[in-house]
Formats: sequence, C-alpha cells, structure tokens
Amino acid sequence: MASGQHPNRKRVLIVDDHPMTRSGLAHLINHQEDLEVCGEAANAADAISALDACDPDLVLVDITLPDKSGLELIKDIKALRPALPILVVSMHDESIYAERVLRAGARGYITKREGGERLLQAIREVATGNIFLSQRISAGILELFVGGQPVRERSSIQQLSDREFEVFELIGAGLSSREIAAKLHLSTKTVQAHRANVMRKLNLKSTPGLVSYAARWIEHRSSAEESVPRTPSG
Repeated sequence: MASGQHPNRKRVLIVDDHPMTRSGLAHLINHQEDLEVCGEAANAADAISALDACDPDLVLVDITLPDKSGLELIKDIKALRPALPILVVSMHDESIYAERVLRAGARGYITKREGGERLLQAIREVATGNIFLSQRISAGILELFVGGQPVRERSSIQQLSDREFEVFELIGAGLSSREIAAKLHLSTKTVQAHRANVMRKLNLKSTPGLVSYAARWIEHRSSAEESVPRTPSG
C-alpha cells in the first residue's frame, strides 16, 4: 500500500483524459471518509500500468480515451483482474453505452451530468459488488440480460458489435479506413470487413451513405451532450 493511504478506505483509480475532470473527481472522492484516490491515468496504457502501482479496489473509466476505447480497456482490466469492480463515468448518454459496458465487464454506468452525490452513491454501490444504473435504463437492461430481449426489438446501432460500433464512430468522425486501422492497430482489410458488417446491419447500400449516416449520428449525439458538465458537482 502506498504511503499516506488509509487501510479502511476504498482505493479508487481514475481513468480520464481530461485533467480538470480527474481533478474534480479526485477532490470529491478524497473528501470522503471511506474513499480515496490511489492513482490517475489519462489513457488506457497508463491505466494498465497503474493497476500494479495503485492496487485499486475500484476503477472509474471514461468511454472516450486517446489510445483505446474505454470498452476495450474494460475488457483488458477484467482479463488481468476479473474481480476488480469498474464504474464507467462518461459524458455520453447511457442509453448508447450501458449495455455495452456491462457486457464488457463493468458493474455500472453514470453520466457526468448526474452530480457529486449520485456519483458517490454509484461508487459505493459498485465497490460493494452491486450494479449501478439509472432507473430509466435499469429496467430495459434487466429485461435484455434476463429475459433475452429479441434482437429485432433493439435498435440497429445496438446490434453492432463493440468493434463495429467503434469503427462506426470513427467513420462518423471523418476517418478513412487507413486512418481507422492505424488508430485501432488493425489491418485495413479488417477495418473494411467491419465497415461491410456495419453497412449490412444498418441496411446501408453505399459507402457515401454510411459516411453520411455516421456523421449525422455523431453530430446528433454531440449536440445532445453539449450541456453535460466535465466535472461533477456536489
């Protein structure tokens, strides 16, 4: 255990690429009697390195990271430490990502708009082994995981695999197949295969149609999230 840490507090590792967000989260957490921040990471690679250095009891992960998606980081962490609880704290609407993060191995999802008290509740719930979701989302997620909601009742976007969804987002951000391949450390051929699967699942007939659809989707998501604060408020 690192010097200065308290044995009776849950140790939290914060993974977020925005320094102000990390600072705000750390300030909130370190003022709790039962919690403390043991480390911070701005990207997935540093997060993996921090697991041994920090030995956290809980990891807070953002979805959007510069070197790898938060979904892939969650899978990496669970491969290394299967029992380590993970809570996603993101600016993105949970209706888009909640199912994906649970399938990847996280135990909860909360948006940055929720505020400090709600975030602390989520941290404590996940740290004790429970799942944390908003009431708006939890009923649908429960039906999906327990009741086996038919695929046809889910949106086309939800039917994309995590990797296909990641490729779809990067297409919407204006990246070419070559650029996506470099960013995701994949071959161009693999990216093109993912693009073909995305087009089939979204019932799109042409590459320009896919690019246009993905760009509109990204624009719509971004406009809906403009008001989300970067740091939690009490």
